[in-house]
Amino acid sequence: MTRRVHDDETRALLDRIERRLPDRPVREVSMFGAIAVMVDDSMVVAVNKDRSLLVRVDSADDEELSRRSEATRAEMGSGRSMGPGWLRISEHAIAADDALDFWIQAALLRLERSTSTEGSRRPHRGSRSATR
Repeated sequence: MTRRVHDDETRALLDRIERRLPDRPVREVSMFGAIAVMVDDSMVVAVNKDRSLLVRVDSADDEELSRRSEATRAEMGSGRSMGPGWLRISEHAIAADDALDFWIQAALLRLERSTSTEGSRRPHRGSRSATR
């Protein structure tokens, strides 16, 4: 993957995330004012400017996962919830590798479930991205 230029701490977090992903095409895309990490053209997580993590989880798991102390409902602007399936995890909550692993696995489970029910993936949409 060709790396985008980011501050060192953001780049280190993106690298930690990408090491935990399956051996499939991964792209970084600017999205939601963050850097989204895409697997098979679907967002798994995004790193916000404050290095918190926007995690896309399965709606079926949202209620349970949103009760975790480190998770808050993601917002698109102040007070505008992104709704079920979108969680924000603070930078400090993902400092340990096992904590980051937990949230990456939750996001990958959503991806796995969505691709198994979708049949074939939608065609690639062009974007400014880096490809592995």
